[in-house]
Amino acid sequence: MLTVGSSHEALHRIFQKDPTLLTRALQRVLHVPFPEPREIAALNVDLTEIEPVERRVDTLLRAETDEGTYLLVVESQGKVDERKRGSWPYYLSYLYEKYRCEPVLIVITQSSKTAEWASRPIRFGLPGWHSPTVRPLVLGPDNVPVIADERQAERDVPLAVLSAMTHGRGPQAPAILESLASALRTIDADSAAVFVQFVDSCLADPQAKQLWRDLMTAIQYFWRHPLAEQVREEGREQGLEQGLEQGRIQSRREMTLRILEWRAIPLPDAVRERVETCTDLDQLETWARRAVHATNATELFTEE
Repeated sequence: MLTVGSSHEALHRIFQKDPTLLTRALQRVLHVPFPEPREIAALNVDLTEIEPVERRVDTLLRAETDEGTYLLVVESQGKVDERKRGSWPYYLSYLYEKYRCEPVLIVITQSSKTAEWASRPIRFGLPGWHSPTVRPLVLGPDNVPVIADERQAERDVPLAVLSAMTHGRGPQAPAILESLASALRTIDADSAAVFVQFVDSCLADPQAKQLWRDLMTAIQYFWRHPLAEQVREEGREQGLEQGLEQGRIQSRREMTLRILEWRAIPLPDAVRERVETCTDLDQLETWARRAVHATNATELFTEE
């Protein structure tokens, strides 16, 4: 069983699940003309030498292309850390010496501030005459596309997962998570269950995490997979017992109201009462989908 314990872990585990996502992100998001890989293999992430100084990268992949072999060094960065000015150049020089192929440093972050810091070149030596220069390639909320359309998410589910992991906060998050939840229905159950866990582990915003769990509770199909056991158990503790009709109805009610409140849309008492007294599961699911895009609470009932 795969257990993802933190957003840091989840951000690089996704590339181990779908290594080609990394090269697609370089090409489409950063517009880096990275050659199309023929083969990608995971390598040992331990860069410790004989001396007892432990150094590890998050993910290390070897990409074989028609233009040569590249090492993709992936670092998940949650916050600004000036110590990386020393460790990142070390990683690259050590890997080049060990494998004799070109290393490429890629930094993944959910923070715009951290992305701005990480994208600054690292230079050593005299001004204007630097010895090494390291220029990280950074993927973060300012350049990873926001995928809030269901059809777009279905066309590239792994990229939609990366979008949810980097943009899973703020008023646009409901549409992103809703689109991804729908897109997950179109892929195989094993991959879907892994992605469910990735996103759940990466969402730091409590409201976003709860919304994601509400959506996954609604899609019973994924919750039967053992990779979702941890989330399912937490759902049971909250009274969301799977298979009970009343539990599903209450879940939809709460999800609909939570989305409106999270998006700072005023919630009149009449709207709240109508949602809280509804017992039609299909109707509640319709209202929950409308809540993602509504500009006022009464739009839940527009077509009725």
